[in-house]
Amino acid sequence: MPPTSLQVSPHQLEAISSHVRAGFPEEVCGLMGGVGGVVREVFPVPNVAAEPRTSFFMEGQRLYDVLALLEKRGWDLVAIYHSHPPGCRTDPSPSDLGQAYYPDTLHVIVVPDQEGEIASLRAFAIVAGRAVEVPIRILPDGAVA
Repeated sequence: MPPTSLQVSPHQLEAISSHVRAGFPEEVCGLMGGVGGVVREVFPVPNVAAEPRTSFFMEGQRLYDVLALLEKRGWDLVAIYHSHPPGCRTDPSPSDLGQAYYPDTLHVIVVPDQEGEIASLRAFAIVAGRAVEVPIRILPDGAVA
């Protein structure tokens, strides 16, 4: 079962926000590692999709390297994050639902505004092909290190 909430620090949210701004207007993607629903580190992964403005596909070697590092540290893959284009849906798309290959992992959807700043950031558990929103709890930076 995926975690029932996502617990992140302001620093980790800023890391995701910076990644979205740096990649804008293309979709960005990455992984969030930690224990249970508590994120300990954010790992950007290059988006190598053929159409990066409307889809994402994680670069294989970086994905493998991060998953190996998580295993070495004894951490979980807490969440996968990716952005959608400005003005698009703030929940998982049908293709996101169909490509949810890690059933015990949350999915974070980030939608920037027209300037690349975060307009929406939501977390979901995808269970039996359906997205169920889970709360995001922001903890002090030292609490999640």
